[in-house]
Amino acid sequence: MTPLEHAEQAVLGALFLAPGQLDRLRGWLRPEHFDRPAHTALYAAMLKLHTARHPATTEDATGPVPLSWITDTLQEASHHTRGLTAVYPHLLVSACPRSEHAPMYGRMVLEGAIHRSVTRHADQLHQAALADLRTGTADETVHHAEILSDVLADLAHAWGTEPRPLQPPTAQVPRGCPPPPVANQILVEEEHLLGCLATRPEQLLGLVHWLHPDDFADQGHQQIYRALGALHHRGEPIDQLTVLWETQRRGSLTNGTLTTERIRRICGPLAGGGAAEHYGEQVLTASLARTATTAAQQVRALADQDALAPGQLINYALYALSPLDDVRRRQRIANGIDPGPPRSSPQIPPPPARSKAARARSRSHHPGPKESASPTPAGSQHVARPSHRSPS
Repeated sequence: MTPLEHAEQAVLGALFLAPGQLDRLRGWLRPEHFDRPAHTALYAAMLKLHTARHPATTEDATGPVPLSWITDTLQEASHHTRGLTAVYPHLLVSACPRSEHAPMYGRMVLEGAIHRSVTRHADQLHQAALADLRTGTADETVHHAEILSDVLADLAHAWGTEPRPLQPPTAQVPRGCPPPPVANQILVEEEHLLGCLATRPEQLLGLVHWLHPDDFADQGHQQIYRALGALHHRGEPIDQLTVLWETQRRGSLTNGTLTTERIRRICGPLAGGGAAEHYGEQVLTASLARTATTAAQQVRALADQDALAPGQLINYALYALSPLDDVRRRQRIANGIDPGPPRSSPQIPPPPARSKAARARSRSHHPGPKESASPTPAGSQHVARPSHRSPS
């Protein structure tokens, strides 16, 4: 028998011995916090009798506990569960070390209920996310993610703590979870999106606010999207060759993440077609479901650590859900529900001086007589540059 099972027996035994202890428990300990159905029914019966002002629970009740308290509780509980016998309440009484410790036993029961509840809802989120990955949707994932977040907030209130994301120490960080399977359709849509952006880079303006490189399931696709973003940010031309050059500079060809042939195929002139925003939304939807599976597995692993106090478990679980919250926020931006950051700020092209400096890195620069003799503009800082830089 586990310590939690002993605690459930002890708190019920204490209430049979001292019904007045219900006043110290009924405000925060609920029947559903008990694991065993028989214990749930017995505690619910006690609460019902207390509300009906059973003689054993009234404030003026003195002296020995009347036998009717046990028989009435047993009779009421028998309407909702089977297998209760007249002997069982006496077994519960014998399992209680001290009746005045009922609130402490109740806290043990609540702690076990918090771990079980987090485990159950994390499993439901995990199953919903896996199902959405197969169907290419995210409705059920979002629904169960909201439920899990609400449950954590309710559990924090029941435990008497403030729900706030808290990064767990290294010793309590769950081990890496296996990544969810990636459907071939998702990889095809990622390639379509990259092809659209390589042939029509102006479409990047509509995606940069809500689509991140980590949203791509394939590491090679992540690197191509980063290269596209870097070229766009620097105001440099975007085409098949410039993307290939940028990925090479980032080491993606050296480490084997990508090959020249693959980049040319994805970013070729025949690869583009369709609206990049549509494919981007599909990629983000799949990213949300994948992120949910990982978060759910981490929350489940935390809930399996019995040594974690409820407050720690709740706050660590909220931290594990933070990446999922970020993807959900960006999905709302993509759907026009959340305006997100001002569109004018990220879309302002880089200043001419910055664009010129960026383009100068890829070509030789020979200052003419007029340029070398021109005075430094007022208010700007002169930076000496070499007159020639060989390509590396």
